[in-house]
Amino acid sequence: MTILIDEKTKIIVQGFTGKIGSFHSDEMLKYGSNIVGGVTPGKGGQTHLGLPVFNTVKEAVKNTGASASVLFVPPAFAADSAMEAADAGIKTCVAITDGIPSHDMIKIKRYMRRYSKSEKMTLIGPNCAGVISPGKALLGIMPGHIYKEGNVGVIGRSGTLGYEAAQQLKDLGIGISTSVGIGGDPINGSSFKDIIEKFEEDKNTEVILMIGEIGGPQEVAAGKFAKENMSKPVVAYIAGLTAPKGRVMGHAGAIVSAYGESAVEKVKLLEEYGVIISKNPSVMGHTVKQVLNAKKN
Repeated sequence: MTILIDEKTKIIVQGFTGKIGSFHSDEMLKYGSNIVGGVTPGKGGQTHLGLPVFNTVKEAVKNTGASASVLFVPPAFAADSAMEAADAGIKTCVAITDGIPSHDMIKIKRYMRRYSKSEKMTLIGPNCAGVISPGKALLGIMPGHIYKEGNVGVIGRSGTLGYEAAQQLKDLGIGISTSVGIGGDPINGSSFKDIIEKFEEDKNTEVILMIGEIGGPQEVAAGKFAKENMSKPVVAYIAGLTAPKGRVMGHAGAIVSAYGESAVEKVKLLEEYGVIISKNPSVMGHTVKQVLNAKKN
């Protein structure tokens, strides 16, 4: 099993015919993702990469039965594209786009409140690498060849640290059930807590690796949720131990503004919640291996 997507998930690409959308759509198709069409306003009725192009998401869903989408749309139009996907009945939407204004993300979050929990679209991102269920489907920009199929769930704000973890696990013969990049912006569609809750429900996921960083309360909130609600062990690496307070480091969301938001404070609080800490990025894979071995014994 996986979370969010599998080999049967019908996918459409928003921004399908653009340069970036075309490149990554081709990569996703080569990986085996079930892309059934794309959306570019004004180009409906054409074909691209051998697939139909539609003017609207609603039209695409009606004609293809798609339940997932990925956005390769410029920042100024990305919010409208995400809300259009929600209205069309898309269940999982990945926003790759970087640079979406924070007030646009607030608008999306408010807009989504009109839907009940069962009808609400899961938004991943923005400014993220996407979602991959190794051996089944890729919905994003991950390099698929470094991901081995297995039973470790991975969540991260940093795409490149997610890639590092995937390669380390693969080198150790350990695979991943699903890897989710939730994005590095201050306001994102899905939090660490949202995703680890899905991993808890996934029978195939045995251990969860959470890759966080300085800034924001999300990692600590996820750790608290894990202690109170989860049966599966959570391993975490928190980047930014040497970052100065009050300065943006890397991602737009990586700025320490309150207690519990520095890497040192997050590590301390997560340990109190029973989360196993990977001391540095080079041992993320080995830390997960130790936890898996402990579960077997």
